[in-house]
Amino acid sequence: MECAFVGAGAVAEKYAAGLADSSLELAAVCDLDRERAEALGADYGATAYERVDSMLSAEPAPLVVNLTSHTAHATVTDRCLAADRHVWSEKPLALDVERAFELVATAERRGLALGCAPINDRCDPQRHARWFLGDGRFGAVRLGYAHAHVGRVTDWHESPDSFLDVGPLYDGAVYPLTLLVSWFGPVREVRNAAALDVWPEREDRAPTRPPHVEAMLEFETGPTVRLTTSFYVPHRAREFNSLELHGDGGSLYLADSGALAADRATVSVGGNGRSSVPAPHPAPRRERSYLDGPEQLATTIEAGGAPTDSARRAAHVVGVCNAIEAAAAEGEDVEVRNIEFETGALQSPPVRPPADATKTKAAKRAGGEQMHSKLEQGRSAAVRLPPVGFGCSRYRDGEYVDRVESIATAIDAGYRLLDSAELYGNEFRIGELLDSPGTPDREGLFLVGKVWNTNHEHVAEACRGSLAELGIDAFDSYLLHWPAAWAYQGPLSKLASKSPAEQEALTFPTDDDGEPATVDVPLTATWRRLERLVDRGLTRTLGVCNVSLGQLETILDSARVPPAIVQVESHPYLPRTELVETCHEHGIRVMAHSPLSAPGLLDEPILAEIADEHDVTPAAVAVAFHVDRGVVPIPASNDPDHVVDNLAAARLRLTDADRERLATLAEPEFER
Repeated sequence: MECAFVGAGAVAEKYAAGLADSSLELAAVCDLDRERAEALGADYGATAYERVDSMLSAEPAPLVVNLTSHTAHATVTDRCLAADRHVWSEKPLALDVERAFELVATAERRGLALGCAPINDRCDPQRHARWFLGDGRFGAVRLGYAHAHVGRVTDWHESPDSFLDVGPLYDGAVYPLTLLVSWFGPVREVRNAAALDVWPEREDRAPTRPPHVEAMLEFETGPTVRLTTSFYVPHRAREFNSLELHGDGGSLYLADSGALAADRATVSVGGNGRSSVPAPHPAPRRERSYLDGPEQLATTIEAGGAPTDSARRAAHVVGVCNAIEAAAAEGEDVEVRNIEFETGALQSPPVRPPADATKTKAAKRAGGEQMHSKLEQGRSAAVRLPPVGFGCSRYRDGEYVDRVESIATAIDAGYRLLDSAELYGNEFRIGELLDSPGTPDREGLFLVGKVWNTNHEHVAEACRGSLAELGIDAFDSYLLHWPAAWAYQGPLSKLASKSPAEQEALTFPTDDDGEPATVDVPLTATWRRLERLVDRGLTRTLGVCNVSLGQLETILDSARVPPAIVQVESHPYLPRTELVETCHEHGIRVMAHSPLSAPGLLDEPILAEIADEHDVTPAAVAVAFHVDRGVVPIPASNDPDHVVDNLAAARLRLTDADRERLATLAEPEFER
């Protein structure tokens, strides 16, 4: 679609930078400074104009991108709408809420699309933060702190006058406000607002509106957020454009509410009084373009739509800014003029708690209605797994170690696949964690359990025992830990509470010669017992661990419910390529246990070389090795930094050269 830019300043250059990769074609550029319009237009083969009316008369481009100064946005948008052009406007939509509402009404009356920046609600870090807010871990979000420290524009912007004319509310506060209202809906009332006239005496140019503003905002859905926005506080201050939200079960911190891409520590989370940890977005870094907003608007227009929702939201944000100014000037609370717009509906308006509000999380998890619908849907469908899972095994370097704190850290960091097993003995402790505030709702977790070798003939007993300890009614996947069957030793409940000697006796029975006390239980018979767990609704899917390709084929040949997951040891030394390819051909997901623990792996020069080239650690390369080929690694660590780093490794994009070098590490005869 052809478009026209009105305004050829610094922000126009940012929009134009995305044209090469866009479906939009720049046909015209208009600016009161004709030389500036000609300079920008020349780079893209666009005609330059000095007057908007002249451009609208001469150019048929259906979409106008309004990149003028803040105070001119409303006037230019109005003229373009009157000429029957769709409009994308830089923020703010207007400086007066009535004018903003009029623009929306004009667009809708004429059947035109009207959109408004910013696009921050669509960017990866903000979407990631919203994902955390929506998984139930925080409970009701009641308090927040938003900062928008634009800084002293006379120091860092070559044309600061437009900023000085509108003040920090309409330039900086728009970012956190847009995000907050897209998540929580409209602001109902502004309370306790104050405006300060603070500015360096040395400056010969000063803001015409207060350069520092603070206000308490009460949202209709419950949260109260303190907003601080400033031209006086430097934009390189500790709190630049941050957003901090606190709920009953934990806290979330977004370092930059206007960020166009997610970095490792852009989002941080702390659950139930725990220290916050970085929550890395688990995908390769993707930076949004300024042009994404008008490009998406154009796509909808070409499909026959005329959306105005982002403009409606922007009009409400203008109303909030107006109300803050009024509250600061009048010294009293001010209600915000509202206009309907779509939101993420993270919270409903506060209501009286239901009669069963005191039910424990465990009781709610056992309700199971949504899980049982998943059970029916999941019998034959391939399971969807996150790129990296977290291993909950307690066995490390010949010793049993406590894992609950590291599992809590993993949940805060954003792991949503927990790999548990009755052998690990800590399912009851994980259950206590899942039952505490600050953990996601059951539907937000993929929980894996495993039946131990001594229970091949007691699969149902083992599964029910694990479910009881975890406090859930069904697994997402229940796996056979090893194909070999050993002598039954009774239920393996709460192993972590027993001495190491007791644990070893129960889980590793031996015969008179000190060898494993095996029993003759065919693999196919054990699998039939596992299939009955699916029939009874105790697990959505089944899986098997530590199998050879031949053993997997034996299961596939006779299975009524085929395995959805195969979990095996895998790393660059032991890629298990043939097994992985076979699984993928059958729609089976592969999980890699022990992805980092092979002796000498993390000291490999090849891993170090690749790590240096990508500015990551060798461990990150080893984790990315699996993600790159569609295998889900389940690393484990008690070090909080390593827990975060292992999840962040999913962001690493390997090259063909990286893959070729990693392939040279394969050792077909690898054994521990």
